Amino acid sequence: MAFRREKKRIGDMLINENVITQEQLEKALPIAKEKHKKIGETLIELGFTNELEIAKALSQQLGLELVNVSAINIPEEVQNLVSETVLRKHVMIPYAFDKNNANVVHVAMADPMDMVALDDFSIVTNLQAEPAVATGRDILLTLDKYYGDTEAMKAAQEYARERKEREQKNAEAEEATSKDVNNSPVVLLVNSIIEQAARLRASDIHIEALENKVRVRYRIDGALYEKAAYSIHLLSAIITRLKIIGGMDISEKRKPQDGRITMEIDKIEYDIRVSILPTVFGEKCVMRLAQKKALTRDKKELGFSDEELKAFDHILMNTNGIILVTGPTGSGKSTTLYTALSELNKEDVNIITVEDPVEANIDGINQVQVNNKADLTFASALRSILRQDPDIIMIGEIRDQETAQIAVQASITGHLVVSTLHTNSSASTISRLEDMGVESYLLADSVKGIIAQRLVRRLCPECKREHLLTEEEKAFMNIPAFRPVKIYEPCGCEKCANTGYKGRIGIYEIMTITPKLKSLISKGVDIEDINKAACDEGMHTLRQSAEKLVLEGVTSFQEMLKTTFEN
Repeated sequence: MAFRREKKRIGDMLINENVITQEQLEKALPIAKEKHKKIGETLIELGFTNELEIAKALSQQLGLELVNVSAINIPEEVQNLVSETVLRKHVMIPYAFDKNNANVVHVAMADPMDMVALDDFSIVTNLQAEPAVATGRDILLTLDKYYGDTEAMKAAQEYARERKEREQKNAEAEEATSKDVNNSPVVLLVNSIIEQAARLRASDIHIEALENKVRVRYRIDGALYEKAAYSIHLLSAIITRLKIIGGMDISEKRKPQDGRITMEIDKIEYDIRVSILPTVFGEKCVMRLAQKKALTRDKKELGFSDEELKAFDHILMNTNGIILVTGPTGSGKSTTLYTALSELNKEDVNIITVEDPVEANIDGINQVQVNNKADLTFASALRSILRQDPDIIMIGEIRDQETAQIAVQASITGHLVVSTLHTNSSASTISRLEDMGVESYLLADSVKGIIAQRLVRRLCPECKREHLLTEEEKAFMNIPAFRPVKIYEPCGCEKCANTGYKGRIGIYEIMTITPKLKSLISKGVDIEDINKAACDEGMHTLRQSAEKLVLEGVTSFQEMLKTTFEN
């Protein structure tokens, strides 16, 4: 079926599909006109809809197929039809020849009514384009998958060629590298590395100096994957470029440095923390990517069960005391903490935070950044905060005895204090605070609830396969040997980049401090007794939360084992 060239207005189509209201459209139209943006982009920015909803509406209204193009294996002859520049310009990608007509090629488009894009494609290829609908993000992710590396390599080769020419003209090549760092190939290469990482949902980018190459790795869902390797000659230019955009000193190569970059990728604003460390073969850079909006989520999205949600709400009802979120680095503590703060953020309360660094800006909350050079430490900031008439105080992390003691004092004098701590379980948090010099009777009085958490990888729903528990696995999970139990294990497909996993979910151990636990803590009993008493009072351990997800087919046995091994 050839696509009919009818001019329909996207706003009307979205109203027909009940995606937006007439009022929302009327509000968005003048903003889109003023900013010279497409109406779809403006509606997404205003939070009225999202890319997928728009794609579904276009598909229905225009009678076009809705495709998930990143899950399609695109043949090489289709990939080579048009240059990547044209495809990125129009946010489109050809994915298959028509089975019945060799002159027709199926093309996924974010805007299938873009006649200029369809004409450009037909002129370049001399073929008829049959449009299908896909989200812009899906198309850009697929373009990265098939062309991203070649574009990055092209930029790398271009830089190497320019460098060679400079070396012939100038013996002092290193000086030239620093001065000429803004030449476009390196800028393109660095942008490409960061953009691809964002589209692949990476939390960290590692740019490492090995003996004879620069290795780039992405951390996706908690695991590191090698993405690319470049000539070692590129290292100095890449690092210098990152120092410039991260606001660091480009001449300092012997000391560790930290910086920050704000970048917009596919209409989403990212806050990127950059850390540079001198190593044997050159400087290593690690970038931590965070979407500015991602830290403040709805609590239902965190992965709490109904019971855990009740316990979480119950703990947040306290008007004074300490609420602690614990777990290792990268276990989602900040997200839980910010979610709790957003929940407590009302007009009639004064919330002040002290963080190192401030990870996300929240409207209506006063956030203080620790600055050791200016002698603004957690402890000194806390003392000042107590004179600012706070109702709720958030401490990014309790790191030392002084901070712990001020936090306890603040909570006893009628403030609600929320903070994080690096411990393995809820019960061990009590002994850690005792080790920091806080008396057990004060702890019993001040601590209202402790949430220990981890993140486990979700199995990819497209390719996970059934697996019967072995005798050994049943014994591990305390399941009777005679009972056949079906769980799932990872497999790997196009949609999850052959990892078997896609996304992560939190597992929790929520300890509400009941009168019984209060009494035990004040007596200074050991961790095992506190843990046993908490379980008797209805607490689910991290292991039990993970086991539940394994039996529900959300995660795998291996993932549960890896995440809760010490428990």
